[in-house]
This record gives sequence, C-alpha cells and structure tokens, in this order.
Amino acid sequence: MNQTLAASLLDRIGRAFRDVTQTARSWRGAPYREDLPEQDAERLSEQIDLCLEGKGGEVSVRARAAALGKAYLDLNEEGRKRFLTVLAERYGLDREKLADRVEAWRRAEDVEAEAKAVARLRDALDPPAIRLLAQFTGLPQGVKFLVDLRADLIRWTKDEPRFTRLSEELRRVLAGWFDVGFLNLERITWSSPAMLLEKLVEYEAVHEIRSWKDLKNRLDSDRRCFAFFHPRMPEEPLIFVEVALVGGMAGSVQVLLDESRRAEDPHEADTAIFYSISNCQAGLAGVSFGNFLIKRVADELARELPNLKHFATLSPIPGFRPWFDRLVASDPPDFFASGEREALASLIEGEVTPQAFAQALTRKDWMQVPALRDGLQAVLSRLCARYLTREKDRGRALDPVARFHLANGARVERINPLGDTSRKGMKQAFGMMVNYRYKLEEVEANHEAYSEGRVIASPAVAKLARA
Repeated sequence: MNQTLAASLLDRIGRAFRDVTQTARSWRGAPYREDLPEQDAERLSEQIDLCLEGKGGEVSVRARAAALGKAYLDLNEEGRKRFLTVLAERYGLDREKLADRVEAWRRAEDVEAEAKAVARLRDALDPPAIRLLAQFTGLPQGVKFLVDLRADLIRWTKDEPRFTRLSEELRRVLAGWFDVGFLNLERITWSSPAMLLEKLVEYEAVHEIRSWKDLKNRLDSDRRCFAFFHPRMPEEPLIFVEVALVGGMAGSVQVLLDESRRAEDPHEADTAIFYSISNCQAGLAGVSFGNFLIKRVADELARELPNLKHFATLSPIPGFRPWFDRLVASDPPDFFASGEREALASLIEGEVTPQAFAQALTRKDWMQVPALRDGLQAVLSRLCARYLTREKDRGRALDPVARFHLANGARVERINPLGDTSRKGMKQAFGMMVNYRYKLEEVEANHEAYSEGRVIASPAVAKLARA
C-alpha cells in the first residue's frame, strides 16, 4: 500500500480511537515516547492491567482500549515492537496454570467434574493478550486496527521469533471473526466510490493496474469485479477477483487487458475467465476465503448470465522459473523428451544441453525468431505440464497458485505459452500461463482426488506431462 493511502487509514483509525477516549475520564498520564523506553513500557503494562480488569461501565472499558490503541498508533516502529514484546512476553500463555489445569482435567472422575475442568482448561488457553485485543472489536475501526496489528506481527516475526505465538493466536481469533458466513459479496463498478477504486489499484497483486484508463477497462460491461467485505470493515475489501466474460478459453492476459479492444456483449459470452485474485489485508494471511469467493462469484455470474457454460482461470505460474533453474542445475538425463534434442540442434549453437537451452532463453530476440520460439516453447510447455501435475511437496502441488486452485476442485486445463509477456510474466515463468477449469459438477470429486495426492488434468495436459 502506498504511503498516502496507509497514512489515510491510520489517521481514520486514530481519529476514531481519539473520539472514544475523549468520552472517558479514566485515562490519565503523559503520552508515551515514540520509542517506548523501559520506563514507558512499565506504564504501558499498568494500563494493560487496567484494561484487563474491566472495571467501570462499558464506556470506560471501551475508552481504555481506545486509548491503548491510539498509544500504539502514535509509536514509531521501534516503539511498536516494544509494545508487542510486552504483550507477547508478559501476557501470553501461563504454562504453569495450563499444566495444572490439564492435570485437573486428567483427574476428573465424573462428567460434571470433567465439564468444569474443560471449562477451566479453555480459560487457561485464552491468553490475556488475546482477551485484551478482543476489546477492540467494539470500537469504531477496531477490527481494522487488529488486522493491521497482526500485519505488523507477521512483518517482524522473522527478526522477532517471540511474536510467532501471538501472531498465530490472533490469526485463530480473526479466522473466527472472518468466517465466510459473516462476509458480504459486493460487485465493484466504475460508479463505486473513488476511495474504493483507489484501493483496487493499490491492492492489485497479480497484474498491475497502470492507470485509471486501465482500471476503467477492467470494469467495462464485459468485465466483472467482486470483493468480500466484513460488516466491521465496510470500506476495506478483504479479497477481490477480476473476471473477463469472453467466448472460449482465454490464453493471453495482454489480449484480455488490451484497452483498445471493443467491449463484447456479456450475454453472448460462454466463458468466465478469473484472471486476477488479490488478497488485500496482509494481517489476514492464513485466513482463507479465496475458494469461497470463486464459488460465490461463479454462482452469481451463472444467475446473471445463463449463457455462461465454462468457468476457468488464466493464472500465473510463479514457482515455475525457480523449479526450472534447479532442474537445469541438476542436469537430469530426462530433461529432454524423445526428438527434442534433434529439433533444437539447428537452433542452438553447440551441444544441446539443459544449460544451452536455458542460455537460449536469455536471448532478447528468442520470441521474435519463429523457429527458435516454437522449439523453445515446445520444451517449456512439456516441462510446465510436468511441473504442474507431477512435481509435489509433501503430496501437494509445488506451485502455490496450483495448490490453491487444485485444492478448490479445479483441474489443469491448458498450458498457454507466452500468455503473459510482461516483464513480470517473463521473469517468473518465461511468459507461461495456465488455465484452471472449474467444472461445477466435478469440483468435489477433483478436490477429493487432490486430497489423495492426485492432480486432475485435461487429457491434453496429461498427455503433455507424460511425453
């Protein structure tokens, strides 16, 4: 997110918290210094204790929580790290209490005693830090504050491992609050509020939105954009999907996003192509609702446009290039299929080896020389089919985008050479893209197959992977 938008969001949250604190008289004391030195950290701990005690009426409880939230927002990065350190180290799980209550549960001799022991055990599993953070849900912008606070935890966990447990505990709580049953699906159009459109530009993570003209093209009459929203974050999309309504299976994102092309009649389209899915809230990492979004949007489109027969993606293959580089380095004897060395002999100088093949792909003109392009693409397509359908990590597809769609019940439908010729597309997969097809009547069976370690692919892709 750019600094202007981030500052706007922080300012809005800060104003909301300030408005609440102004109604209370229980908050006293000088502001914390930006870097939260030790003396201020002790005062912070005292204020957290007051919040956890929950004394006073609802207004007082909310005001103390709001004051604490505003204090966090007023700190610099070092100060926020120290704030979270106080939470993680002083208000985490009490291991001794937990052990005692586990033992009490084990000693329970009847149903009534066991029920009481389980209740006390559950209470011990609810650390004070999480009980504190739960107080923010009743504040204006409070849920957004918690989502952003977890984004900070995630960002700093690598250097501060102590934040890992707090981040995971908060993720578990957020997963309950952001259950798909609580979310609203809304269509975004060119007539949507300008601030929301600006957020689409900022949050787009797959194919950069280059201009307002580009965005308007993506929201044209033969395009659809849907997003999930939470009732407590009505101005903040959680995840959004962009869809093109076309005839037949699309194989090039540049063609889909061509601003000069004429809009088609969406009622004549037979295929909905999901070409971009972007998560918007870093703090909700690990909270999955993308699969529900695709299914909900497919149902919505099917009701609106009965002529739609096919639902598919046009997806990037972000893990292909790293896997390809490792494969080339290992120099396996089965890198080339039967006949491929001979086909490339007149196109690649010297001996046809995996290293020579990779070197040919660094030529700036390889896409402009038809024979070279076709020869390289034939090998790349086969390797890509192998990568998507056969290469796995602990039984799951190696590619992260493939894992998402295959787990949702899609099948690998078609490999598209030069499907994305942007700099990003060439860098991550030599321009290769893939269609994952959602046949609604086969989704459950495909999901079950994938859970058993089998990747379902179209006959064409399966044949290519075996070559």
